[in-house]
Amino acid sequence: MSVGALAGRWLLPCVLAVSALLAPAKGRAAPPPAAAAVEIDRLISALADSGCEFQRNGRWYDAGRAQSHLRRKLDWLVERDMVASAEQFIERAATRSSVSGRAYQVRCPNRPAEPSATWLRRALEGIREPTPPSR
Repeated sequence: MSVGALAGRWLLPCVLAVSALLAPAKGRAAPPPAAAAVEIDRLISALADSGCEFQRNGRWYDAGRAQSHLRRKLDWLVERDMVASAEQFIERAATRSSVSGRAYQVRCPNRPAEPSATWLRRALEGIREPTPPSR
């Protein structure tokens, strides 16, 4: 048997086996803990409701488009079991472009643009602050 025939006979099964081992298992990725999932959802909603703009790869987008983008990135992380906290979400999905590596920015009315990580960490602090009892 020729070398080419041997390679053809064994190459495809080997590639498929390695691919199966490296691919994330469908349905096996655990969602983030409930408290983290709530915080992440509230962070994304806070940005969506902020009236601010979100810059990625040099273009400014409204907060609604930013929300959609960040939810897609969150879904990607969840599928790979790569997010267990709001801090991990900020660092792994909401700080920089995974394509270009450029930092995301947030620009709110009457305020200068700032890194999205700064804006989101501040928003997370606000989410985590205990609400004073109403009188």
